[in-house]
Amino acid sequence: MSDVELVIVDDEREAAAAAAERLGHRAREGGSVVLTGGNTPKLAYREVAKLEPDWSKVELWWSDERCVAPEHELSNYGMAKRALLERLEHAPGGVHRIKGELGKEEAAAEYDRELDAHALDLLLLGIGSDGHVASLFPNAPTLREQKRVLPAEAALEPFVDRVTMSLPTLRSGREILFLLTGESKADAARRAFAEQPSPETPASLIRGRERTTAILDRAAAAKLPA
Repeated sequence: MSDVELVIVDDEREAAAAAAERLGHRAREGGSVVLTGGNTPKLAYREVAKLEPDWSKVELWWSDERCVAPEHELSNYGMAKRALLERLEHAPGGVHRIKGELGKEEAAAEYDRELDAHALDLLLLGIGSDGHVASLFPNAPTLREQKRVLPAEAALEPFVDRVTMSLPTLRSGREILFLLTGESKADAARRAFAEQPSPETPASLIRGRERTTAILDRAAAAKLPA
């Protein structure tokens, strides 16, 4: 685990607060930030909107998106809009959402063109209970793709087509910040951070170019070695 800094806190609320602190620091510094979906990230977005309401120095991207309209309840962008963007005093300098409503092929191609050679400074990522990250699922063919952005199919519910940043794109980020909470994530955390990298656990294949941090509550960290 020497390649990952582990930050273990008591519960989900503290994990969200720790992630919010790091997001707030990046908002003040500026740069490109990649957001993710999920319940704990939602809490972090609400908290950082209070800590740092000025995101004018930041450009926002998303690691993946479901092929739904932005106002749909399953939209990662829609969740971040409600939890973060609508609560800010100063909006980000750029908001680059994946237009999932176009369908996975067209949306992936458009996002690939938009991303182009942009450098990514901080990527906030969750990990599924199966070890997936973004919409890169265990042993999926997408793990071998070299394009920046890919169309993908869901390997678990909700079974909705997706668009995802590729493994090389996620690895290109200067800093990776994983956020995991809950007992259901304990086995995935062990495989991602305490075992050899494997396509069976896509999260184990992703590390930042300069820094990788994992924020976990005690339930998610329960199976990590002492």
